[in-house]
Amino acid sequence: MNENDLLAERFEEHRGRLRAVAYRMLGSTGEAEDAVQEAWLRVSRAGTDDVENLGGWLTTIVSRVCLNMLSSRARRQEDSLDVVRLPDPVIDKPEGRDPEHEAELADSVGLALLVVLETLAPAERLAFVLHDLFAVPFDEIAPIVDRTPAATRQLASRARRRVQGTPAPETDVHRQRAVVNAFLAAAREGDFEGLIAVLDPDVVVRSDWGGLRPGDIVRGAEQVARNAITYTRLAADARPALVNGAAGFVSMAPDGSPFSVMAFTIRDGRIAEIDALAGADRLAALDLTVLGI
Repeated sequence: MNENDLLAERFEEHRGRLRAVAYRMLGSTGEAEDAVQEAWLRVSRAGTDDVENLGGWLTTIVSRVCLNMLSSRARRQEDSLDVVRLPDPVIDKPEGRDPEHEAELADSVGLALLVVLETLAPAERLAFVLHDLFAVPFDEIAPIVDRTPAATRQLASRARRRVQGTPAPETDVHRQRAVVNAFLAAAREGDFEGLIAVLDPDVVVRSDWGGLRPGDIVRGAEQVARNAITYTRLAADARPALVNGAAGFVSMAPDGSPFSVMAFTIRDGRIAEIDALAGADRLAALDLTVLGI
């Protein structure tokens, strides 16, 4: 085995963690893979002769790549008309997760958390993800964001307040599924009162339509219930799934192609948030093969 093959083998040992870091940073499975691949290219050019802590060094490299990608995305979004950009969800069978997704979702990184992370400035997101989710010390994060350790601690603290300002969701998948099934049944039957019963009065629906049209946000149980009845055909062929480890479904178009992915956040027995991802360009980036799609 030559030196490059040995380096590639050592890199592969860390790929799962690097992909997990990048997914939390970027909220995109495709971009996370791109970031890890870019990290490999940098590593293969630089070599590791003087590296004592390979895992830490690789995390630093992929974090720098992600920070650059986040900064570029932020500049693009300044000129964008899109109201909503949802992260790429990780889809699994309703019976349980694919073992390959365990690293990405090891700390139950639900779609709701990723949505909150999307609202953070790039440096805040990096500091929070590395410190709070991966226990990287602030003195190691500081050079990546070009701050002092004390300033980096403040970045993570601001991000943490934003994240902790959201009440904890229901974590029992069976209870989640019961609420989602009740929502689907009421939508299929056009049962307005039944929908109101399972929706939090302040429910929020975020829709990302990809390239079809700008995303949008709908608030309030009555408006969400009316919309659910209007789009009742989408519930006609809804395939149960785990969406980032929580109960959700993939709705199918009449031609049998996937139309949207629906993720639900349940709190106190009611639906508090719905994240809907549609558009052929966004759905094409998802791995739906576990559902036979």
